[in-house]
Amino acid sequence: MLSTILIVVLILLLIGALPTWGYSSSWGYAPGGMLGTVLVIVVILALLGRI
Repeated sequence: MLSTILIVVLILLLIGALPTWGYSSSWGYAPGGMLGTVLVIVVILALLGRI
């Protein structure tokens, strides 16, 4: 249950960090890339049953 909530929160953060919004156009792809990496790690750990 906790891993599902964590994955949903990370997906929402990833969407919010994409540089398509006006306020984040100068950020580049760094926030989205970092959150994407964290999301992939959490998904892999959830599939392996570590979370």
